Amino acid sequence: VQLQASGGGLVQAGDSLRLSCAASERTFSGYTVAWFRQAPGKEREFVAVVFRGRTYYDESVKGRFAVSRDNAKNLVNLQMDSLKPEDTAVYYCGAGHPILSTIRNPLGYGHWGQGTLVTVSS
Repeated sequence: VQLQASGGGLVQAGDSLRLSCAASERTFSGYTVAWFRQAPGKEREFVAVVFRGRTYYDESVKGRFAVSRDNAKNLVNLQMDSLKPEDTAVYYCGAGHPILSTIRNPLGYGHWGQGTLVTVSS
């Protein structure tokens, strides 16, 4: 499966952005697709995922971000509200078949999009 992330940009603190991850295959519905992010000089970190119908978030974004998926359109969206400068990173979507204990681990995903840059100014 090929993934294409889009929707990043330069915003001010407190603004909102909506990221989208589009997948190339009709088998998209069989994959778990998660959002990760990577800031300069840091490791890729988990942001959010829909896993078996439930949503999971990193504590740093809980209450501000909302992840959703539309299998009919092969899309996974990430609505980001109340953005903070520390949210600045390249955001990636990854697809794979993790188990619950590995949904937050990038090693659980074998397919990645190219990333979209989110920059939040203070």
